Amino acid sequence: MSDNTQADPAEPLRYAAFTADPAGGNPAGVVLDASALSDERQLALAAELGYSETAFLTEVPDQPRTRTVRYFSPLTEVPFCGHATIAAAVALGERIGPGELLFETKAGPVPVEVARTGSGEFTATLTSVPPYVEEAAPEDVLEALDALGWQAEELDEKLPPMIAYAGARHLVLAAATRARLADLDYDFDALAALMRRLDLVTLQLVWEQDATTFHVRDPFPVGGIVEDPATGAAAAAFGAYLRHLRQLGAARLTLHQGEDLGRPGLLTVELAAEDTRVRVTGRAVRIP
Repeated sequence: MSDNTQADPAEPLRYAAFTADPAGGNPAGVVLDASALSDERQLALAAELGYSETAFLTEVPDQPRTRTVRYFSPLTEVPFCGHATIAAAVALGERIGPGELLFETKAGPVPVEVARTGSGEFTATLTSVPPYVEEAAPEDVLEALDALGWQAEELDEKLPPMIAYAGARHLVLAAATRARLADLDYDFDALAALMRRLDLVTLQLVWEQDATTFHVRDPFPVGGIVEDPATGAAAAAFGAYLRHLRQLGAARLTLHQGEDLGRPGLLTVELAAEDTRVRVTGRAVRIP
């Protein structure tokens, strides 16, 4: 992997997560050694990169496969970011080898398993912190719909609005049709204000293709980004939401995201019968 090595581990790397194509998925910044960077410098670097999130890693003494990880969007720090976790895990795995990693995040410890395929490509699987699901207040849902320009009758009654958490909070709203999901043109400031009040990181907008296949989109105005192209934290939260709603045991879900942005990505969500935590798997590839 000589093409992926670098002399300065504090220099930001660029990876696309949840894709094998550098032009697909969700771009993330990765800084493998942020030990000398202040909070202000980390935020400034994230703003310079302009990606929805950048992951900043710091080594933990005597624990060679553990890192403290912080995540910054161009505007603020977030407690957890799934796609930047996948990107950072692959970047680190390329350098220290596949296997188990532990990321200590502000949301809690996140185990990540990095694997290499027979063709030499890397995938990563994160295991979320313990999730929860709570009811969404009807007035908050109406405010969100108004900011989105959606009508209540355009929602899928089988997937009611709820707030789901698996490291970050997301309001789940389900469109009744793929066309409704595809037509996204919202009031950036109004939605951002609502999300700050409710401590939401994104909205998880979904359309159910079948019982295990979903198309999703994630507005992210609180991070200064109109839309996140592939969102691992929201995918984990959605897994918790669907298990809660349908009393699922072991299940495997496929989430398609980014198609409407021209950056298609693929997220695999796994639920276990004996563990409430959610596993999210994806590829990541270096952006030249």
